[in-house]
Amino acid sequence: MNIEKENFEISSEPITKSEKKLVQQQFNTNVAFYVHLKEYNSGVREELIRRIEEVFFFAKGIDWKFDSFGIEKAGSRGTNILGYFIFRSADAKKLQDFFIQEFKDYNNALKITCSIAKYEKVDEKFFQIGVE
Repeated sequence: MNIEKENFEISSEPITKSEKKLVQQQFNTNVAFYVHLKEYNSGVREELIRRIEEVFFFAKGIDWKFDSFGIEKAGSRGTNILGYFIFRSADAKKLQDFFIQEFKDYNNALKITCSIAKYEKVDEKFFQIGVE
């Protein structure tokens, strides 16, 4: 991809249809869950995905978006094996309740930790860059 060096305008308001689709929400709440795992084997990833799909299934009606999922093996940043899930949600409490309900009987979990962070949009700019 070659980005041409051309002047482009930066605006505070979206102008084009595609820019209007990019508009970020005024307020955003990120909900992050760590499932501290006893062990990691070939079936752990599939089991975590299955359980999180159940959370999604039961969480209909909650305003949320799935951001990421992964597994950190021991030694990468600590001594625990962690399965992590990060969501964006307007109703963090309901999402938290669904998540805990689905994982409370997971035998491979030592504990579940959760972080809820609220963000407010301070500024947003729009522009287009011509590419060939």
